[in-house]
Parts: sequence; structure tokens; C-alpha cells
Amino acid sequence: MTALLEKIGVKGDESFVIGIFQDNLEKSAWHYHNNFEISFITEGTGKRIIGDSIEEFQPGDLVFIGRNLPHVWIADKESWTPSNRFLEMVFLQFSPAVLCEQLLRLPEFKHVKQAIAESERGIQIVGHTLNEVSEIMLQLPYMNSFERVLNFFNLMNIIGKSKTNIHLTSEDYLKKRLNIGNKRISVIHEYLMSHYRENVDLGNLAEVVNMAKGSLCRFFKMNMGKTVFEYLNHIKVDFACKLLKDPDLSILEIGLDSGFNNISHFNKQFRRITGFSPSEYRKQFKELS
Repeated sequence: MTALLEKIGVKGDESFVIGIFQDNLEKSAWHYHNNFEISFITEGTGKRIIGDSIEEFQPGDLVFIGRNLPHVWIADKESWTPSNRFLEMVFLQFSPAVLCEQLLRLPEFKHVKQAIAESERGIQIVGHTLNEVSEIMLQLPYMNSFERVLNFFNLMNIIGKSKTNIHLTSEDYLKKRLNIGNKRISVIHEYLMSHYRENVDLGNLAEVVNMAKGSLCRFFKMNMGKTVFEYLNHIKVDFACKLLKDPDLSILEIGLDSGFNNISHFNKQFRRITGFSPSEYRKQFKELS
């Protein structure tokens, strides 16, 4: 059984995706999307990575993630839960269209605007705000459409008013984050981010962007200065660098979790891109910390 993504209480003509993510055997993948996301952990423990932040999560963990901010939850396989699931979360996703600029200009929406601004770095919601927001989230699937919209605005207002929100990614990360202006390059980047653990097939990728394989390769190299597979290795190594900050994970585990088939290839690509071996990089990070 693989990860289950279940949408609940939402019709096709509504503005939100509300659902439950359940992971029984496979770890979720490092990815990003163009929606805002609020995620509430109901079962499982492990590591949560958002941008350049890596922290422990447990039931009750609640985060608000902005658009195009890479994230992943890596469940602890040794932990036991009553349902035998390694990870379960309730999530709410919504597009920028739900909170258009005209709406955010209204004085009544100043706290909602603040919540959106803070989500750019990703925030962890704690304290009394956690109790208020999680209670609303768990009720949203059972409300009718109009009630859902009103309570969504209330939820966002509560987040924006809170003085206890914890920023997750660093300001430096935001400055260095890849900004892709070309839509086709953006689609390729998103595809590689979503499939970095698999054997990426150039033919499948070419179909996604409606190009011939040769044209795709030339187009990508011209725009990015790297081949598709060189770029893919950079994505894998970037993710591995984040995992190496966790001393509890072995080098072998990190290589496999980052999409490399064997430790030799992982070591070779990591050194080629960073100038260090994975163990040297980890030691250097530990000394800086």
C-alpha cells in the first residue's frame, strides 16, 4: 500500500481542497506547489523539512506553508500509532485566487494579509492559536460551502493576529530561492522535484511539456546551463544537504531518501556538486552549529 491522499467534504465547484494524507509504507516526497497549505498532524512522528528548516514533528504539529515553498514530512518508521499508520495529516489547500489583492486591501482583512505574508517563510502555529485553528480545521469538512468560506476567513484572521507564530525558513533562504520566470522551465522543475526518487524518463518529461526529447534537452541546457539530469542531481544533493543536518540519519539512509540508487553514486555526485563528501559536509555543519 502506498501513500493515500483522500479529499473529504469538498465538491468540484468549491474553492478549497480539504483532505487527509495517510502514509503506511512510503515516505512522502520533497515537493512544492502553487497553493497555500495548512497542515495539521494527527498521527505519527518524524522530521519536517520546509525550505531550509528541519525540525521534529509529532501529533498536534500545525504549519502554514506559502506558495512554491518546498516541503516534506519524513515519518519515523519505528514509531507505533493505534492505526499502524506512520503518518496522518489533515490539510487545507487554497489558491491565491481565494484571497485576491482587492480583498486583501480591505481594512477588515489586514490580519489575513499578515498571515499570507508570514506564510512566505512558512510558520509553525503554536499556543492558544494552535487550539483555535486546529479546531476550525477539523470542522471544515463537515460544513456547507458558505459556512466553510466564513470559517476559513476567521481561521486566517486568527493566524494573522497571533503573536506566537514561529518562522521556519531563514530570510537568506528566501533571497537565494530559485525564481523561475519561464513557465515551461517551471513545469520541468516541478516535475523533477516530484519525481526525483524515481528513474526519470526523458520521454515522459517531454510529453509533459509537449516537446520532442532532443528539443527539450537543448531548450533546458540553453536556459539553465545544465542538462536535465545534471539539474536533477542538484535537486537530489540539495535535499541531501538538508537531511545531513539530522545526526540521527545515516549517510546510506540519506542517499536512498534523496533518490540515489547506491552509496557510491551518491558520494560521487555529492562531492562533484558541493566539493565535499557527505560525511565531510556533515562534520562541517556540526562545527558551524
